[in-house]
Amino acid sequence: MASVLDDPTLERHFKGHKDAVTCADFSPNNKQLASGSVDKSLMIWNLALKTRAFRFVGHQDVITGVQFSPSGNLVATSSKDRTVRLWTPSMKGESTEFKAHTASVRSVAFSHDGQRLVTASDDKSVKVWSVHRQCFIYSLNQHTNWVRCARFSPDGRLIASCGDDRSVRLWDTSSKQCINCFTDYGGSTTFVEFNSSGTCIASSGADSSLKIWDLRTNKLIQHYQVHSAGINSFSFHPSNNYLISGSTDGMVKILDLLEGRLIYTLHGHKGAVITVAFSRTGDQFASGGADGQVLLWKTNFDTKSYQEVLQQHSRRSTPDPTPHLSDIHPKVPHLHRPQSTAIRISQTVADTQSADPRVVELGQAVHSTMLLNGQTRLMPTQTAPSRHHSNRLPAFRVANLREEGWKGEESTRRAGSTLESQIGAGGGGRGRREEEEEREEIKPPEVHQSSLDSTLRHIVQQLDILTQTVSVLEERLTLTEDKLKECLLHQSKIFKDVRSSGERRRTDSRETDGSSVHFT
Repeated sequence: MASVLDDPTLERHFKGHKDAVTCADFSPNNKQLASGSVDKSLMIWNLALKTRAFRFVGHQDVITGVQFSPSGNLVATSSKDRTVRLWTPSMKGESTEFKAHTASVRSVAFSHDGQRLVTASDDKSVKVWSVHRQCFIYSLNQHTNWVRCARFSPDGRLIASCGDDRSVRLWDTSSKQCINCFTDYGGSTTFVEFNSSGTCIASSGADSSLKIWDLRTNKLIQHYQVHSAGINSFSFHPSNNYLISGSTDGMVKILDLLEGRLIYTLHGHKGAVITVAFSRTGDQFASGGADGQVLLWKTNFDTKSYQEVLQQHSRRSTPDPTPHLSDIHPKVPHLHRPQSTAIRISQTVADTQSADPRVVELGQAVHSTMLLNGQTRLMPTQTAPSRHHSNRLPAFRVANLREEGWKGEESTRRAGSTLESQIGAGGGGRGRREEEEEREEIKPPEVHQSSLDSTLRHIVQQLDILTQTVSVLEERLTLTEDKLKECLLHQSKIFKDVRSSGERRRTDSRETDGSSVHFT
């Protein structure tokens, strides 16, 4: 029998969020874990036993993304309240607020030097920010629908983004131009990430597919179809040999990228798995889901070769057949489908090491940075209450909100039918014939419907043009602000030089007058 230490094992679970966990990230020193939630709070969990956890309050809507800075002294969060916040993970609970997006912000990520941030938004734009100057720098605008995720490459020269327009775009940060676009998707793309060497990008879709592209050849090299529902998040192991993915089907999958196959299926969450993340060293990974829990797993499987793992599991499961030539790098495009022989691990979600940590409530930010009329201004913010009130919406409504936030495919027809069914359910006492007569009376003619469709399309086109115009104006205002700062500095320098030269002249004239009087 194989030793249990060879398989991924559940080490701890963290309970503190009052709603679904949407994002998670490890600190660079692997001593802390940050998570964001639908409950609008940021939690910082200390991984050492018997230590406190901290809840940071400030966002006014769902937190959609979180990431530690490379140095670990800052935490960035994005939210549906259209803002990005930079937090100092300390007892003060201070944060700086960035505003430039005009719709929900879906993701946030640091560059690997920690100097810049990249964000993706429902306003169809990708924006880059300066961390040091705490201001917006420029926008990238070619997506035609909501942008779900954006990431820097390890060297900072590229940005990858994906969205509901079913495309993955690659941007050059120096020219600010889109240099490549991958569109081979059957639905919206939900997540994108570079591997640690920057030679490949992976992207996942609402159609439950996960694809890996080689940036040196611009070709699809691996295609996995191992989940039964949309993939919400994934993470590369630091060695680039493994990848974990979390899905709405409630499972975490572990893929061996060298062998090109599924090696583990983990069960632990009750409901959708919304976020997964490897630690910086790869010896641990975390998962968060709709059940409001953050699960901390020990990797284990990366300490042995894949062949050793297969040999040890041969008694309790039948492994996949021997890999064929196309499965060995370099690979050609081929599809990996789920097989009933995959190794499945069903962990009992019980924390055997410690009780739930004591949570320290921390208030809202003391100041915020707002981009208004092209100028960055510090604005005072109100202090949020330290306690959270429970969500009093009905259970079915909360479930609908979660599903809307993370599946990403919204159907107008389905929404309309749901609304009609709710209205019908509330009507109770009316007869069926009366309802049918009313429907016939209010049914619009086809001509009006077609004219309405054309009007809506025209409005959407005008909104796209307006969005692009606003982005151009934002860039120009930012440049103008920089020029004004330079002019002010130059003027102050000139003023100082003039004043110092005047003082020197007065001093010289006094000395001259004194010497002439002495001579007389």
